[in-house]
Amino acid sequence: MKRVTIYTDGACAGNPGPGGWAALLVCGERRRELSGYEPATTNNRMELRAALEGLRVLRVRSEVDLHTDSQYLRNGMTTWLAKWQRNGWRTANRKPVKNADLWQELTAAAHEHIVHWHWLRGHEGHPENERCDQLANEAIGRGRRTR
Repeated sequence: MKRVTIYTDGACAGNPGPGGWAALLVCGERRRELSGYEPATTNNRMELRAALEGLRVLRVRSEVDLHTDSQYLRNGMTTWLAKWQRNGWRTANRKPVKNADLWQELTAAAHEHIVHWHWLRGHEGHPENERCDQLANEAIGRGRRTR
């Protein structure tokens, strides 16, 4: 089975506001960078989108170490998800789960692989995390210029 490391980040200029996401995939010596823009979104949605798009580009079932600086993303996938699913996509307070559409897409994409979810502190000088932050913010800039 192929082993892939994915680093992700999401950014927003205002929250909500224009947003960008980025994923950096590493497999052996190969590296691939992805990024995108949404004109009206939230930071949490961009964090989810980054992980989703990173997983979507994998062509074969892989063992993935996915690194994020988002506790929301990591905790959602490792702690809250099973409860949300049992509760019909409702929180413990019986409120609808925010961003359920992306959580559901991300869950489906993650089930195609073996994913290990890792949290790393953002803006602490980790080169791949810093690169993802740069790519996500560049996507915001590109998106704003093309509108």
